[in-house]
Amino acid sequence: MSNAQLTLIIIGMFLVTYSVRTVLFASAHKAHIPDWLNKALKFVPISVLTAIIAPMSLTNANGLLLTLFNPWLVGALTCLVVGLFFQRQLLTICVGVMVFFVMKVFVVA
Repeated sequence: MSNAQLTLIIIGMFLVTYSVRTVLFASAHKAHIPDWLNKALKFVPISVLTAIIAPMSLTNANGLLLTLFNPWLVGALTCLVVGLFFQRQLLTICVGVMVFFVMKVFVVA
């Protein structure tokens, strides 16, 4: 592909993305979201994050890996416990990352 073709593809993708978002944002003030849908939409980030993290922490390249030598699983379980007890997001992330790296460096290596 030539540079001109790549440039045209990028410009085309920009125009499609920009036009769709402009139409949606321009008419967003007219739309009314029901309360039940608004409550349901609050669970979308949690669901997406779970869908990303669960396969990563429960499997490896060979398949299911449910052992305490799996640093991803131990880090995720640590995050779950810290998050439930302290309910502090930054603390949960920091402790989970530290446990993961300790496991990765000292236990798995």
